[in-house]
Amino acid sequence: MRIRPITFLIIALIATSCGEYEKLLKSTDFELKKQKVYDYFDDGKYTRSIELLSQILPRYRATDEAEQLNWINAQAHFRIRDYMMAGQYYQNFADTYPGSNNAEEASYLAALCEYYQSPRPELDQTNTRAAIESFMIFMQRYPTSTRTEDCKARVLELQEKLVEKSYLSARLYYDLGEYRAATVSLANSLKEYPDTRYREELMFLKLDALYLYAVNSVPERRVERYQTTLDEYYSFIEEFPQSKFSKDVARIFESTAKFLKVDTSVQQTENN
Repeated sequence: MRIRPITFLIIALIATSCGEYEKLLKSTDFELKKQKVYDYFDDGKYTRSIELLSQILPRYRATDEAEQLNWINAQAHFRIRDYMMAGQYYQNFADTYPGSNNAEEASYLAALCEYYQSPRPELDQTNTRAAIESFMIFMQRYPTSTRTEDCKARVLELQEKLVEKSYLSARLYYDLGEYRAATVSLANSLKEYPDTRYREELMFLKLDALYLYAVNSVPERRVERYQTTLDEYYSFIEEFPQSKFSKDVARIFESTAKFLKVDTSVQQTENN
C-alpha cells in the first residue's frame, strides 16, 4: 500500500509538531512557555495550554501576569469540559482577584460548573445543592448582574430536581413494601417541598402506606395505626376532594372505618 505524498506530509508535520512540543515541555525558557500558553489557547489547543500552565504558574504567582494566566487556566479547563477543576479554578480566581474585570464572570462560571456536574435525579444530589448555593451566593454578591435571571431559572430547575429526587426516594420505600419507612420519607418530602407537583400523589402514597402498615401490624397496635390512617384520610380529602385516586381512597376509608367501627353514613351523606 503506497502512502500518498500529501498523507506523508501531514504525518511528518504532526510528528514535527509533537517533537517540538515535547522539547518545549522540557525547556527552561519560561518566557517562551508563557507565550505558547497564549498561542495554544488561541488555537484551541487547551490541553497543551493546561500542561504548560501547570509548569509556569508557580513561577509567575507574584507577578502582574498571574491574574491573566490564572484566568486562562480556568477557561482552558472549562473549554475541555473538566467542570470539576474549572469550577475550583474559577472560584479561586474570584476569591484571589475580587477587583478583576473577570471576577463576576468567574463567580458565575464557578456556579455554572457545579450546575453542569448536577446528575440525574436518581443519583446523589450533593452537586445539585452546591450549585444552588453557588448561584444564590452569586446573586447576593452581584444583585444588579445581567446574569441574575439566568441564575434564578437555573436555581428553579435544580430545585425541581431535588423535588424529584425526594419523590423517587419516598416512592422507593413504598414500592419495596417498607411502609413504616415510606410514611416517614413521604412526610419528610411533603414537609420539605410542600408545593411540589407530586403533592397529590405523595399524600395518597402516604395514606396508602399508613393503611398497609396498619393492616400488617401486630394486633395490639392496629387500632392506633388505623386511627392514624383515618386522620390522614380526612386530611387528604379536605385538600383533594376530587382526587384522581378517589376510588382507592374510598376503599381505604371503608376498610379503615369498618375496622374502627366508624359510622360511615355521615361521610356518605357529605360525599353526596
